[in-house]
Amino acid sequence: MAVLAWLLIPFLAAIGAGLWGTWVGRNSKTSGDGTELAGYTRFREAMERSRTDA
Repeated sequence: MAVLAWLLIPFLAAIGAGLWGTWVGRNSKTSGDGTELAGYTRFREAMERSRTDA
């Protein structure tokens, strides 16, 4: 009976890992790449301004 208890531990861990992976990988409402690209554009423009100011 003790062997079954020890086999149950990895089985429950695998189920827990599967549930966690499903929860993490679920589709969330994302805004897409638009905000990140806009931030990169602002960064690039700021770097170009600082290069021409020096």
